[in-house]
Amino acid sequence: MTDAKPSGWRARVDEWAEALKNAPRAFALLWEADPASTVAMGALTAAGGALPVSQAWVTKLIIDGVLSAVKRGLEPAQGLRSVLPYVAAEFGLILAGSIVGQLRQLVDKLIDHRLGHLVNTRIIRKALALEARWFEDADFYDKMQNARRQSEYRAMSLVRAGFLLAQNLLTLASFVAVLLAFNPWVALILFGAAIPAFVVQARYSGLQFRLETWRAPETRTMAYLEQLLTLDTTVKEVKLFGLGEPLLERYARMFRKIFEEDAALAKASSVKAVLWGLLATLSYYGAYVWIVYLTVAGRITLGQMSLYIAVFSQSQGTFQGMLDNLKGLYENGLFLQNLFTFLGLAQSAIPAPAEARPAEDPSRGVEFEDVWFRYPGREDWALQGITLSIGPSEKLALVGENGAGKTTLIKLLTRLYEPTRGRVLFRGVDVRHFPPEELARRVGAIFQDYVRYHLPLSENIGLGSVEHLGDFARIEASARKSGADEVAASLPKRYDTMLGRWFDSGHELSGGQWQKIALARGFMREAEVLILDEPTASLDAEAEYDIFRRFQELSEGKIVLLVSHRFSTVRMADRIAVIEGGKISELGSHDDLVRRGGTYARLFELQAQGYR
Repeated sequence: MTDAKPSGWRARVDEWAEALKNAPRAFALLWEADPASTVAMGALTAAGGALPVSQAWVTKLIIDGVLSAVKRGLEPAQGLRSVLPYVAAEFGLILAGSIVGQLRQLVDKLIDHRLGHLVNTRIIRKALALEARWFEDADFYDKMQNARRQSEYRAMSLVRAGFLLAQNLLTLASFVAVLLAFNPWVALILFGAAIPAFVVQARYSGLQFRLETWRAPETRTMAYLEQLLTLDTTVKEVKLFGLGEPLLERYARMFRKIFEEDAALAKASSVKAVLWGLLATLSYYGAYVWIVYLTVAGRITLGQMSLYIAVFSQSQGTFQGMLDNLKGLYENGLFLQNLFTFLGLAQSAIPAPAEARPAEDPSRGVEFEDVWFRYPGREDWALQGITLSIGPSEKLALVGENGAGKTTLIKLLTRLYEPTRGRVLFRGVDVRHFPPEELARRVGAIFQDYVRYHLPLSENIGLGSVEHLGDFARIEASARKSGADEVAASLPKRYDTMLGRWFDSGHELSGGQWQKIALARGFMREAEVLILDEPTASLDAEAEYDIFRRFQELSEGKIVLLVSHRFSTVRMADRIAVIEGGKISELGSHDDLVRRGGTYARLFELQAQGYR
């Protein structure tokens, strides 16, 4: 049986290998973000690596030149002229170092912005590409939190550490040549003494990564509490119920727990690093004493002494920097694993059918064939064996208690989800045959939890059909259909008015006004299938009546699926489907269902009593 220690070392080696594998992927992102700056940074890295030993060597030449001039008894002017070329060379090297440093800062800043933008764009684009089912899963949010947290910073830090590591290696190679010529044992002692501190710090970097990965749920909770305490949509209830201090205290408790964990780790790492760092310092001063002794003994020149002391000092610092940058590659590579894991999530649970797309049949509308569905991580069925046909131009209402499966059925039609079993057809064609963008054009939906865009009114409506965002006539027509034209008339800049309070000159609206705008957004699309999920929930009775008075006109020639708890709205549909426990329990017209005396009749009577 293998003992624990080797397996622990193997696991650590595997962790290093996995982390360092992300370095080429990060540099590939950098090349994609800004190839010109990548080449420039490579050239500056090479120049920066060659400068230190060149400067140290020129300093040696200056000192030896001065001593030679003194020994030869040259006139001051003659002595100066003899070393002036070396001084000029040193000036050139110092100037070159300054220029390289400034250019590195400039290129580093350009890379930082472009790489950060690319990483954020990749994360957002991945979230857009994933199916809606992922957003029902708490584990997915942990993955996305780990990917988003520090990814921009970590990618740039890894790239920066990689370039600095390359520069360290170039500089160190030149120093090693000098040290080996002097004494190989001195080189071994100087470099070997820096390794223990590096091992300690690298170990604690791995612990820090695992700690931050494990507590992703706590980090998300803290971000959520920040939103509750600061957003305009929650401030009224937080103040009314006196939730500010209790929620802030919960936030503070989580912060203290995270802070104490981080502080304990940092303290342990710092103490051990200082103790092992003392070994590196002692080795440097031991070499320092040795080189002074050789100079006093006359075995090397004063210029050589200055060269070796500079090389001793800078080589150990360079070697330590190389180890630090290698640790940076490891640490940042660990965190970037979260990013690449997230970007590698599968985008589709069910592939499109392999057979060619059949011809559409205009005589058929929307059909659900024995559709079953369950949410990820759930054992119970949200829908069970739904079989339903909706003819062309038919208006079908879906009613039932919350959680019965009404909205789930709509999400399957719009392909936000895929059925676990069964098929959804449109005009006789499986919806999986339609490209997502085509299906989105042909099926328009207005959900109860519509978005309130903090944008001008015209864009709030126009976003319903992005390709017609500049078609003001279409925007006005959609606004008239929903009653949003009255909202525009009440605003200071009409359709150019900024909505919401997040930006300057923003204008907040009532819930009913926002819902009229959401309805107008749905009418922008002029889709063949119109889905209205509680479309009038925030409207008063008069506004609701006004919209549905024109219901037949607005939906002429369209298939309409209507979800509502208001039976005054539901009764306008051609047929009504009652969904209970994920199944269709009743189906028929309003009058038919009332006569049957079943669930629909009971709910209708209960609601009617409220108006008597």
